[in-house]
Amino acid sequence: MPRLATRPILLAALAAAVFAPLSGCAHGNKKKADTKFIARDVDTLYNLARDRLDKKQYKLAAQLFDEVERQHPYSIWARRAELMSAYSYYLGRSYNDSIASAQRFLSIHPGNRDAPYAYYLIAIDYYEQINDVTRDQKITQQALDALGELVRRYPDTNYAADARLKIDLVNDHLAGKEMEIGRFYQRRAEWLAAVIRFRVVIDQYPTTTHTPEALERLTESYLALGIPVEAQKAAAVLGNNYPGSKWYSRAFNLMHKKAPTEGEVKSKKSKIDKKHKKLMEG
Repeated sequence: MPRLATRPILLAALAAAVFAPLSGCAHGNKKKADTKFIARDVDTLYNLARDRLDKKQYKLAAQLFDEVERQHPYSIWARRAELMSAYSYYLGRSYNDSIASAQRFLSIHPGNRDAPYAYYLIAIDYYEQINDVTRDQKITQQALDALGELVRRYPDTNYAADARLKIDLVNDHLAGKEMEIGRFYQRRAEWLAAVIRFRVVIDQYPTTTHTPEALERLTESYLALGIPVEAQKAAAVLGNNYPGSKWYSRAFNLMHKKAPTEGEVKSKKSKIDKKHKKLMEG
């Protein structure tokens, strides 16, 4: 399954605007020479890292930005290099390294004006690792947590606006995982387990695209369990909210064909009561 969205433009645009190269021109001639990490002045080292970034040598660029911080820890460019390192690792899809760099920046500069960017970068690192719904969704939950943290801390930023859109997509993805498991239990006729999963979708992810199907499958599962009253409730909610959907049509047909009549329900209850009375007298 492809990633939920293309790589965010916000990261590239703001990285270009905020972290421009230092003045001057000091680039290394050979990639091999760059890896020696000999002592350099901050201008030379930072511009060399930017040069490698422009050439899409992302891992090397990240290492050189790390070297800026190591060799010149008290320079203003050390702070900027920390974020540029995280950004370079992100571009190279070294997500764990990117997260570590961004978290280190936040631990050292928690109140910095670029902190929202660091939180956004962490969230995107998790977001781009989201797997297909058939796989473990731990990383999906981490993405949701990181996006939520960004919105909570910086609700009025452009980052938060983008994060809110992604939160909707992540919730839809998590709901899809619950549907996948619920359908699996249905195929095995494990109706109670299926009901639990479909209820999660309805209760925790009610605004996702999976809700109509969850209500229909809940109707089906309740009928299979012999609980027509609950099936009727699920079908009614489906009809009230999604009257023109194919899922309501299916639920309506199920209720018409499989739901017991009032007389059948009373007859079944009478038989159960008689059996219970006989057991009590015996």
